[in-house]
Amino acid sequence: MLKKELVAMILAGGQGTRLKELTEKNAKPAVPFGGKYRIIDFTLSNCSNSGIDTIGILTQYQPHALNAHIGIGSPWDLDRNKGGVTILPPHTKNDGGNWYMGTADAIYQNISFIDRYDPEYILLLSGDHIYKMDYSKMLKFHKEKKADVTIGVINVSLEEASRFGIMNTTPDNKVYEFEEKPQIPKSNKASMGIYIFNWKLLKQFLIEDNNDNTSNHDFGKNIIPKLMDNGYNLYAYSFHDYWKDVGTIQSLWEANMDLLNDNNEFNIHDDDWKIYSVNYSTPSQYIGNTAKIKNSLVSEGCTVFGNINNSVIFNGVHVGKNTIIEDSVVMCNCKIGDNVIIRKSIVGIDSIIRRNSIIGNSEDITVIGDHQEIKSSSIVK
Repeated sequence: MLKKELVAMILAGGQGTRLKELTEKNAKPAVPFGGKYRIIDFTLSNCSNSGIDTIGILTQYQPHALNAHIGIGSPWDLDRNKGGVTILPPHTKNDGGNWYMGTADAIYQNISFIDRYDPEYILLLSGDHIYKMDYSKMLKFHKEKKADVTIGVINVSLEEASRFGIMNTTPDNKVYEFEEKPQIPKSNKASMGIYIFNWKLLKQFLIEDNNDNTSNHDFGKNIIPKLMDNGYNLYAYSFHDYWKDVGTIQSLWEANMDLLNDNNEFNIHDDDWKIYSVNYSTPSQYIGNTAKIKNSLVSEGCTVFGNINNSVIFNGVHVGKNTIIEDSVVMCNCKIGDNVIIRKSIVGIDSIIRRNSIIGNSEDITVIGDHQEIKSSSIVK
């Protein structure tokens, strides 16, 4: 048995229906972000930078691109014989087997994987948030408080608090009430979906939850309330830096645009907390003499002959002559023809926009899904 103090488990199987066309053939954590990353890179990089070397990634919906991206974990220094990264899809057992029926059930189905490392603590994470966080500080807080569960929380406005699980706490951050998406929230401390559990205790509650036919097998709806009802010590760990749930088209677009803001608190160029990802073997970008680029991220392998303003352009994108791209996100390997106008849009992977087309407007966000072809002189709004 390999003894580890802490094992991280990343929930990465979400379908992400609110991202519409971008997740029809792709798990949400594998959606591209920020010019050269996938969303899950931020959680994996947080683990690597926090000194966590044993991680299980629970996949389910459309896992192929995600699995290929993670590989053996080399970009995050997780290609290890003792620990490292392990992909954990639902699997068949002697008694049959099911898809993961909820977040708690996903961990329950992988008890044997966790027990292999005999950990004191489990760090439960989501694979679809954009943020930089040192989990070792949260673990230190958990130990100091002698907590049974520590929940990462961030302050949100009271107007949006009803979208989250809300923690009501004492002055020393002990949680005395947990409300799942309350209509009238009593506080603005929102759960980030980041938990540290004492493993032996959590294992006991997961087994009980599995035997409860009335349960949703969910941490927020079932496990956390039951722990509270039984008098265990739950504490809220406050996080005050940038954090974004990019589960909607609006939030995904906003988070990409945040990277272009001079005053943005989320710095992807921070050498002290690097965001790691797969580096593709692509040539240097080529900026033609007809091109004009302003306040934009343009990744390697791009050939640009048109105008790009306030936009995020991923690797391998071609931008034709007299084309204008504004306030938009253009994902990997797209081909944009001549005389195209793209405004406030997200263009999915490997899509082709033929010449003389108009995509988007200055109001709503227009989405072109992955592997789409827009014919010449089309108007898509």
